[in-house]
Amino acid sequence: QVQLVESGGGLVQAGGSVRLSCAASGRTFSSYAMGWFRQAPGMEREFVAAISWSGGTTYYADSVKGRFSISRDNAKSTMYLQMNSLKPEDTAVYYCAAGRGRTVVPNGKNYGMDYWGKGTLVTVSS
Repeated sequence: QVQLVESGGGLVQAGGSVRLSCAASGRTFSSYAMGWFRQAPGMEREFVAAISWSGGTTYYADSVKGRFSISRDNAKSTMYLQMNSLKPEDTAVYYCAAGRGRTVVPNGKNYGMDYWGKGTLVTVSS
């Protein structure tokens, strides 16, 4: 089992930046891949970014490429999502996720993620 707790959400103006954090506990942090997903009001949850156990491989949704950056610090058991040049359409609840294995599964359900945090709200005002 993996427990995930997100933090860092809030209200930000369009064009601004926010960094989300996800603190993990339970299994050895470096033993699994992780990711970020989001769900906007009235929409289905969607993939944002994912990262392998070592941080050596990353994936991004087309909508955030060049603006968002995913990273992890295995010594701190924490994953991050740096979000720059934010747009109103980035407004959503952002969820941290963890997989069962070390690698991301791009063609798998939820990119291979099985464990979920409760989410943190990011609101981007225009």
